[in-house]
Order: sequence, then C-alpha cells, then structure tokens
Amino acid sequence: MELPAGIVVGVETPVDDAAFTLTESACGDRRTVTVASVSQTLDELAERCGRWPQTAAVCDDVLRSVDPTGPTRAGVVAESLAYSTLQAGTEFARWLAERGPATAPQLPDPVRASRVDGRLSVEFNRPQRHNAFSTDARAALLEALEVARLDPSVEEVVLSGAGRSFCSGGDLDEFGSFADPASAHLARTRHSPALVLDELTARLGRRCRAQVHGQVLGSGLEMAAYCGWVVSTPDAVFGLPELSLGLIPGAGGTVSVTRRIGRWRTMFLVLSGRAIDPSTALAWGLVDAVE
Repeated sequence: MELPAGIVVGVETPVDDAAFTLTESACGDRRTVTVASVSQTLDELAERCGRWPQTAAVCDDVLRSVDPTGPTRAGVVAESLAYSTLQAGTEFARWLAERGPATAPQLPDPVRASRVDGRLSVEFNRPQRHNAFSTDARAALLEALEVARLDPSVEEVVLSGAGRSFCSGGDLDEFGSFADPASAHLARTRHSPALVLDELTARLGRRCRAQVHGQVLGSGLEMAAYCGWVVSTPDAVFGLPELSLGLIPGAGGTVSVTRRIGRWRTMFLVLSGRAIDPSTALAWGLVDAVE
C-alpha cells in the first residue's frame, strides 16, 4: 500500500524495498512488524502521513540513505542536515504555533557524574521533567563523557536516569529556541553525545552500558542505543515520537536505532508513533536484557 507521502508499506509478505511490512502473524524477520490489525494500522499510518507528509518522506529518505554499518559521523551529519531542513519547514512551524510560547526551566545539575575506581556513572538528573534532554543537559553530559573518552583508566561507563524515567526525549519547551537551522545543525554535530558514546562503545564494548526505565523516548532512546549493552526494567516504554512535531530523530537515532533493529522497524516506530514494551524491544534487539 502506498501512503500519502509516497511511502510503500508491504502487507504479510516481507518486502525488502518497502518502508516495512505489516503482518498479523508472529515473524522474526526484521523487515516486518507484527500488529493486531493490519487494516487498522494502515488507516492510522495513512492519517499520520497525511498530516505530516514532508516529515514522513524525509525520514524515509534518510533511513534509506544512511548506512548503519558505515562511519557514524557520516550518518549523524546526514540526519542532522535533514533535521535542520525540517526545522525550516511548515510542519514544524505548525507544531510550534500550536504549542505556543514556552521557556524550558533551568534546573541545577542536569547531569550527575561519579567515579569509583575505573567505573564512571553518568545520570540524567532532571527528574521533574522525566529527564527531558535540554541544551544544558547536553553540555553536562558531554563534559562527563569527555572524562571517559580522554582517560584510558576509565574501564566502564554506566548511563542512567534519576526519578521515574531514563529520558523522555528532547525538552519540548526548548524546541525552536535556536536562532536558525544552520546554527542548530552545527550544535548537533560539533557537540554530539552520540559520537562520544559511539567512540566509547568501540573501546569498551559491553562495558559502556545504559540502564533504562520508565520513559525511554526520542533522544533518550537514540543515545541509549549507542551503548554496547542496554538493560531495561520491566516498566520501560520505548518510542520515537518526533513525527508529530514535524521532525525526525535528531540525536543520532537513524544510525543507532537502525543498527539495532533495522531501518524497517525504525521507520515503523517513527511513522506510527507507537511505543513498544520491553519484551518487544528485547525480541527486536533494541535492548539486550530485561531485569
């Protein structure tokens, strides 16, 4: 079936060239997504793609263009350029207008870091906002991760979140605060936690791990997916809700999530806006353990 954005969804039989294939039968093929009702899901997807056709089409372009097995920086740059294009588009502008004026609160110590011997623990610390990721949180996270990047005596990195959630994604009250999309692109790519986490995982493997719980959404999921080992609690929910903002994942998720679950299921998470539970995340390979 072709959706309003020109995106083709396969039905029942896995199709490599489709955005993804829907089936009502259990299937381990990463090109497929098992749903309770194919017809109902198609109706939902048609409605969402009809409301955000530009964003859906750009996401499809990016996921087809980025090679998740290639250099991480190339994928992050391509993703960010597409994200900036959408920041200048009508669908994001509509979301900003619907949201209205907003100011993200400045909270003290948005990230806490502690070290014991060779283990560095890094914790998101905006529990009042489900650890929504802000500019000051990104700066603090980078500062903490830089210790591990530069000091070879750090042998383990553990990323976690305080309060009820690991990280609920970008702080929506901060969206639209950059002066222009070009500046936002440079900030995303020159100060990228994704690139540092990727480097640390290359060095530490499973000893660079994320411990996730509660809301694991948007940028929170994207960053966790870069870690070499992701452990989830049974209460976690996972999703990529950016389409409803007129945006695509912008914290490196088109690379990190795709590496773990393939472009087809990544595309489904974006287009559908649906969240998945830990058992599905484990079956897909989005997390490595549920404890």
